[in-house]
Amino acid sequence: MFDDFLFRAAVAGVGLALATGPLGSFVVWRRMAYFGDATAHAAILGVALALLFSAPVTLGTLIVSLAMAAIVSWLSTRGHSMDATLGVLSHSALALGLVAISFVPGVRVDLSAFLFGDILAVTRTDLATIWGGAALVGVLLIWRWSRLLTATLSPDLAVASGIRPAREQLVLTLALAVVVAVALKVVGALLIAAMLIIPASAARGFARTPEAMAIGAIVVGAFAAIGGLATSYFADTPAGPSIVAVAALVFLVVSVTRRRTAA
Repeated sequence: MFDDFLFRAAVAGVGLALATGPLGSFVVWRRMAYFGDATAHAAILGVALALLFSAPVTLGTLIVSLAMAAIVSWLSTRGHSMDATLGVLSHSALALGLVAISFVPGVRVDLSAFLFGDILAVTRTDLATIWGGAALVGVLLIWRWSRLLTATLSPDLAVASGIRPAREQLVLTLALAVVVAVALKVVGALLIAAMLIIPASAARGFARTPEAMAIGAIVVGAFAAIGGLATSYFADTPAGPSIVAVAALVFLVVSVTRRRTAA
């Protein structure tokens, strides 16, 4: 029987998978893997600003992540290279965050908790934040699913259908920013991108439709969360990295199975 803190961690991991599964599918389709990583780096600046102004950490990371998403979308619509923009902003925000944390008076900050996450320390308030964020992202994706999918598969067809691809990209980047903000405490800044990309990439190996891939990514993410926590509990390994390691193992198994089936 799981201890109470382990049960909360599992519920948090499943809630995170509900959001990262479909969002990660769009990240894979649009080849935006670097965006999740860059936004997660920027979230460290949000942590620093929250500590400086004695504000909730989730609020600080949410504001900075949303600002990062808005700036990247605005610059990309004006012809700036997405890769270069993300590279400049992510590393600048990470450096500014680390510098700003050094100015926080009388506070010793354990950065490893924000870089690698501390899912075993999730509280009931954190659970409400994670599931609230996942519900918000889920409603947003269900509402705009067909538009997002059309804009992703064929921007020209989207324009012909009266859909503005730039607006759909902004919606997607804002949703990603929300997920990064609520997931920072669960898997940490360095592992959020992995939870967005790996489950979706694994599901891509066996899914036949976009909807099946999104659902498959949720299942793989939830399995990775529970399997990683079980590994951490029995093998005394770090919880966040263990979750990502299980997701990577699933991806490996799916890739090998698919290659043998195709041979």
